[in-house]
Amino acid sequence: MSKPHLCECLLLLLLLLGSAAEVDASPPLRLAIFTADVTTPIGHGMMGGLWLSKTVADPLEANGFVLLGGDQPPVVFVSVDWCEIRNEALDRWKAVLAVAAETTPDRVMVTAIHQHDAPVADLAAERILRERKLAGTVCDLDFHERAVQGVAKAVRASLKSAQPLTQIGVGQAKVEQVASNRRYATPDGAIHFDRGSRTTDPVATVADVGVIDPWLKTLSFWNDDQPLCAVSFYAVHPMSYYGDGEVSADFPGLARRKRQTDLPAVKQIYASGCSGNVTAGKYNNGARENRPVLASRLHAAMAAAWDATVRHPIDGYAYRVTPLRLEPRDGPGFTVADLEQKLATETNHFQQCLAAMALSWRRRADAGQRIEIPVIDFQVAQLMILPGESYVEYQLAAQQTRPDSFVCVAGYGEGATGYIPTEQHIAEHDPNLGDWWWVAPGSEPRMLAAIREALGNKTAP
Repeated sequence: MSKPHLCECLLLLLLLLGSAAEVDASPPLRLAIFTADVTTPIGHGMMGGLWLSKTVADPLEANGFVLLGGDQPPVVFVSVDWCEIRNEALDRWKAVLAVAAETTPDRVMVTAIHQHDAPVADLAAERILRERKLAGTVCDLDFHERAVQGVAKAVRASLKSAQPLTQIGVGQAKVEQVASNRRYATPDGAIHFDRGSRTTDPVATVADVGVIDPWLKTLSFWNDDQPLCAVSFYAVHPMSYYGDGEVSADFPGLARRKRQTDLPAVKQIYASGCSGNVTAGKYNNGARENRPVLASRLHAAMAAAWDATVRHPIDGYAYRVTPLRLEPRDGPGFTVADLEQKLATETNHFQQCLAAMALSWRRRADAGQRIEIPVIDFQVAQLMILPGESYVEYQLAAQQTRPDSFVCVAGYGEGATGYIPTEQHIAEHDPNLGDWWWVAPGSEPRMLAAIREALGNKTAP
């Protein structure tokens, strides 16, 4: 063989090896799906300690997926049938699941569905209460750790059966007679904010629905023609009735389980959208028989969104985490001194819990801790999580930021903020902005800027 031929052969061999290395460096996408039981024990604090659990009406679940491949560390997404996961508790979820999935904590996306017959997790708040030997209890520290470790075990097991991911699907449908805004106007022009999750006032029930996002969006993952997982997003407070001590995933849990029965081979995940100011109150009087009715309406929209699904090929994605600084509320009753004063033995037990949760958040915020807004960007669709009880206007703003795309928004990420209202709601003296509102006025422009950056559009609308 002549030298020129030998050189050509060596060059060809190097090119082939280089091509193989490139293929190895960008492995195809895969998806692992998992579920775990996170039902609270009897006697556990519910909704931040307002009451204790007495019975279990139906179990609580953590459902999620792990996105693997694409020359990136894995991404974990999990939706939890809990009221909120806050501060150090959220850190713990991210750290433990990151180890299980062999990734980093910033690539673990955690959202709570926000059922009220479910716990709030805030580890520092609970320690504050225990250190002072107070009656209030937010969450049991040992149970929390068992629950997180159980989810981590499910994550690890799921990796063994990860499936190729070749397509994503997008579909949406309107939800009929479920969501309504807390804010409504009466014929005399007066503005009211008293339409809660359960409403019996005929004036509130006949008023217009107000500002809502009427669409349920379903983002699905496929291995060619085989559907693997469907994640549905809808913005409404997920309660029909609550407060009697029953542990329950409420009507979203019922709807999700019915869809799982419909499509046993397709993992069903549900996430609450930004619904700090959106409830089922126009269509729900709190009667027990209304829970399956609301579940049926939500289920119908899930089925319709699935039928409307359009699939797109996928061979990669982008992942972004945008830091957000929100100032802690510091007015009367919310200074550190005021909060410390509320941590007294003679204080109502729930006020103790509220003060402890507020202090837990203040300490982190004052130390410079930022909130993280994570986004998985699939080009034709985005999945993002916003913090706390963000008002629905932020979800609508996110969709308007990428009007050419399918933007799926989950609320109830970092729960430490409580309500995140718009400046209009503050100006109108929204009475819901009481003890469960822990961020200062002026949060709206910061939220909107972070949403634009997270979605890859830094230009103001």
